[in-house]
Amino acid sequence: MHQQTDVLVLGGAGVDTVVHVPELPLPFADSYMIRPGIETRAGQSGDFVALGLHALGLRTHHLDMIGDDHEGDLVRALHRDRGIPFTEVPQAAGTKRAVNLVAPDGRRLSLYDASRAHDSDRFQESTVRRLLAGTRHAHVVITQPCGFTVPVLREAGVTISTDLHNWDGVDAYHETFALQADIVFLSTTALTDPERTMRDITGRGRARIVVATAGADGSYLLYDDGLTHTPAVTPPAPVVDSNGAGDAFASGFLLGVLSGEHPRRCALYGTVAGAHACTVPSTRTDAIGREELLARVAEAEKDRAAEDIRTP
Repeated sequence: MHQQTDVLVLGGAGVDTVVHVPELPLPFADSYMIRPGIETRAGQSGDFVALGLHALGLRTHHLDMIGDDHEGDLVRALHRDRGIPFTEVPQAAGTKRAVNLVAPDGRRLSLYDASRAHDSDRFQESTVRRLLAGTRHAHVVITQPCGFTVPVLREAGVTISTDLHNWDGVDAYHETFALQADIVFLSTTALTDPERTMRDITGRGRARIVVATAGADGSYLLYDDGLTHTPAVTPPAPVVDSNGAGDAFASGFLLGVLSGEHPRRCALYGTVAGAHACTVPSTRTDAIGREELLARVAEAEKDRAAEDIRTP
């Protein structure tokens, strides 16, 4: 019998080189002396979601294409050391990689190497179907070749989530994911009218839940035709890096969904997880655990109830 899996994460395995810069945007100069230094570590969107789900106690499996290279070894080691099952498909172009410029206030600029994928890349359908046996939910990262796998996921009957990141609401590549997922996460960063984009996703697609994260302004939840706002929570420590906050939000939200919580409470789960991620330096891959998350959610709910009482 195939081992039960709560979430199958597809795509988004790779390596980041983290460069701390004095400010963003970075003014032109011949050179900069970088402190605390430059470091390369495994961990891109799919890795972070898998790590977050695993830390929250959900049975997680990760599938992606990686290369027979040093970067691939880092990805393999990350999953092995954390005890997260990882199914790798050989990638002749090499493992995905990026450079993250991180400012002192935690903001970042990511430079992605677009040469690490081919239009012809595919996951074998038999591999996907084998991993889907006994799986409750699939989280699909927007990296190549995950979009081609969505019809197989739909046929298997699992619920699907995806994160469109900084989609502008127009780019056609993202629509495959936006219109086929049941739960859609995205950032408000590139949106001129977030509510319009969110309603367009539900109006043209299959999504029953759309969440737009807005950094320090919290997040917006579109569910059952109603739009609600979830304020941000105070991070448990100083903010050092926003990298991985959206992935942590998605992990926390999905814990709520798979635990049967109402979407509004799921949004608070995600908010707490995302705030914790902002306190973790880019060079580390720590994630909040279930016990701490639930305790902070309860604390936030208590504080907000008290605030409601004080507000006439």
